[in-house]
Amino acid sequence: MEEVVIKYTDYLRDLKGSSKNTIVSYKRDLKNFINFLNNSGIQKFQNVNKTIITSYLLDLQKNGKSTSTISRNIASIRSFFQFLKKIEVIQDDPTIDLESPKVKKKLPEILSIQEVELLLKQPNEKELKGIRDKAMLEVLYATGIRVSELICLEKNSVNLTLEYIKCTDSKHSKERIIPLGSSAVRALRTYIEKARFAMIRDPKEKILFVNCNGNPMTRQGFWKLVKVYSKKANINKPITPHMLRHSFAAHMVANGADLQSVQEMLGHSDISTTQVYAQLNKNKLKEVYLKTHPRA
Repeated sequence: MEEVVIKYTDYLRDLKGSSKNTIVSYKRDLKNFINFLNNSGIQKFQNVNKTIITSYLLDLQKNGKSTSTISRNIASIRSFFQFLKKIEVIQDDPTIDLESPKVKKKLPEILSIQEVELLLKQPNEKELKGIRDKAMLEVLYATGIRVSELICLEKNSVNLTLEYIKCTDSKHSKERIIPLGSSAVRALRTYIEKARFAMIRDPKEKILFVNCNGNPMTRQGFWKLVKVYSKKANINKPITPHMLRHSFAAHMVANGADLQSVQEMLGHSDISTTQVYAQLNKNKLKEVYLKTHPRA
């Protein structure tokens, strides 16, 4: 069974062009599913039917897995069995008509503009590390890019004269141009001119943001510094790097940006994903109305 999963992950990477995160998630889901099959005495994928898959999903539910996790498992299993049929390991796909549980979409957590400003003030710009951190935080909030895209930015991705960055979409491998605000441009210029060269180990290093050892910054490294600065700022909510992306979009929409422009900057393939920020804005307006209108 494991050999087929290896072939499947190769197929996802080489032919489907799936992102690294998607492949890791699908592989983990399939590993858990195969463990369930082995514990149920099923050794061949040909013996898997819709009832067995439904039993597995019920087992996930009993173990307290969220609706979104179960939905992702269905997507993983469905994609895998479609692959098995494609390479003729099975004749019939047991995932046809398999229903996904309805996921109630949670509105994303965001920071207020005041909280963002407080967070961005925390890095100590008298230190090389602080200059770098300030630039990373400013760029993330100014552009709304994903952390995976931020840490993969190259030095030549930045145009400080025309004030934009060139970003390759980590999910769909599409390139997009995103404007930079004056604060982000200032922070980036300071980092590039005063800190980056002193921090890099190899003068030929292409990656824009490096850690204290001179190597490319990692997701975990950036997550840790966000955690440190949020604690330092005494913001009483769990802040994640992705929250800055949500805050960017929500604040843009609240200040009049059209959804299509925000969609393009975020790199969303479907505008329905971007519409959640309009919903956030409606909720905010209603909250203000209820608090301030004398007859609300």
